[in-house]
Formats: sequence, structure tokens, C-alpha cells
Amino acid sequence: MVADKGKKTKVAPEEETEHVDDELVLSIEKLQEAQDELEKVNEEASDKVLEVEQKYNEIRRPVYLKRNDVIKSIPDFWLTAFLSHPALCDTLSEEDQKIFKYLDSLDVEDFKDLKSGYSITFNFNENPYFEDTKLTKTFTFSDEGTTKITGTVVKWKQGMAAAVNGVNHEKKGNKRPFAHQSFFSWFSETEQKDLIELQDEVGEIIKEDLWPNPLKYFNNDADEEDSDGDEDDEEENGDDDDEQDEEEDDDDAE
Repeated sequence: MVADKGKKTKVAPEEETEHVDDELVLSIEKLQEAQDELEKVNEEASDKVLEVEQKYNEIRRPVYLKRNDVIKSIPDFWLTAFLSHPALCDTLSEEDQKIFKYLDSLDVEDFKDLKSGYSITFNFNENPYFEDTKLTKTFTFSDEGTTKITGTVVKWKQGMAAAVNGVNHEKKGNKRPFAHQSFFSWFSETEQKDLIELQDEVGEIIKEDLWPNPLKYFNNDADEEDSDGDEDDEEENGDDDDEQDEEEDDDDAE
């Protein structure tokens, strides 16, 4: 018997499914190859960006030192910058502010490879509060993603530790009550797990926000920018209200 040429040979559902699965597997393998290639390019790009950052970090360093020399001639520069900063202002108690008047300079320095950490150093003139002339907090990042934090234990002069630190009020969650605890305890807070988040926050704010341009906060430019933004919003809202009133008047006239 001759087979009907007009009829197509039926493919078993199992064979069709296997064919689709093979195509899907092949497509996923090709997609993975493309992703692996992109990852390689991204790694090369990251290395190149890091090289550029390292180069310009070395160029910036003497400029930062020059800037520090100029800042030393401005009375209470860092105290004013801290108090004008929206986040850091709450970290200084009244006693801390008195101590900050003896602050000679502040320095933030990245490790040479940039990615493994940084240190924040406060240099003080001789003062009646503690023996140290240098207080440093260091953040070291490991390849595993953990952060090792070390800091100077302040050597308070007789009777000054209690006077500065005052009463230690109860903490709420992971945040300490800055208004009642000295900023200087931040240097020695390296082990308590519930304070790690806070340490990173203060360190990052100083490094990423205050240090690049402290003049902005010394001059209160940040507040002026916020004020300008609020005024613009008010003007826009006022214009919208005027337009709405005009539309309502037109509707009444009709």
C-alpha cells in the first residue's frame, strides 16, 4: 500500500519535547558563555578604573595636605563643619564641642590599593582632656567581605573620662544616644556587634561626604541648597495653585 503523500508524518509528543529541551539547553549554554565574557570584560574594566583611581589618589594627596595647612589658620573650622553637617551635628555633646576647639587637623587616608580600607585621624593640640595628640580609626576590608575595625583607646586625664562621657542612657536598637554619649567613645567601639552599623555610618559620612569638601559645611552651603530647593518647590506649588484658580474662574464664567 502506497503512503498518502499529502499527509505529514506525526512526531511523538515525547520526541518533540526532547527537541525543544535540547534547543533550550543549547541557548542557555550560549547565554552563559556571553555572560562569562561580559564578566571578564567587567573585571578588566574594574582593574583599569582602580588603576586610574590609584593614580589620581596619589595626585590628590598633596593637595589634601596643602588644604589641611590652610584649614589650620581658620579658628574652629572642623567644629563648625561638624555642627553644620545634618548627620554629624548630633554626634557632638557640649563637652565634645569644647574638646574640638583643640582639634588641629583631620585626615582621611585610603590604603594604597584603595580597596582594602582607609583610616580617619584626628590630630589634637595639647589639651586638658586627654594625653593623646592623635586619635585614629581604621577600617580594613577583607576579600571575604568582612570589615576589621581598630581604633585608639583614649587616654583620659584624671577625672575627665566621667566628665566627658556623662550618663550612659539606654540605647534604642542599634543606635546609641549621641546627645548623652561622647563622640570620642566612637574610637574605641570596635568589638560590640550592635555598634558595627553605627561605626560604618559615621566613618562613611566623614570619608565620603565631609572630607571631600568640608568648606561646603563650614559655609553652611548645604543648608542654603536645601533652602533654595524648598523655595523652588513653593514657587512651583504657587504657580499650580494660580493655574487652578484661573481654571475654576473660567468654569464659573461658563
